[in-house]
Amino acid sequence: MTAIETLTREDVEEAFRRSTNSFAGAAERWAARVESGLTDEELAEALRHELGIAGGSSGCGSLSVAYQGAGLKIWAGRAGWPLTPPVLEGARTVAFAREYYGIPDPSDKQMSLL
Repeated sequence: MTAIETLTREDVEEAFRRSTNSFAGAAERWAARVESGLTDEELAEALRHELGIAGGSSGCGSLSVAYQGAGLKIWAGRAGWPLTPPVLEGARTVAFAREYYGIPDPSDKQMSLL
């Protein structure tokens, strides 16, 4: 069994939330992005900004999280598991962000019909 197989959806959401909210004012920026909507390219740029160069956190009994803006990579794991491969990377991180935060894509013509 791999490290990723031991993670739940809630674990991945926690890792994503912690990774994309590590800078002051992140919640307000995400709320504004939900209001305005973002194309995939704009959302990728927003994620690079929020992930920064690299970061992470862990603690006894908690989920270990690491992230980097280059490649939009997020790693997560429990104590004793290596943090590879990433649980989210590239286009999967963009899609996850769109779903998690509920950010509309203004270039999606189909959505405007609803």
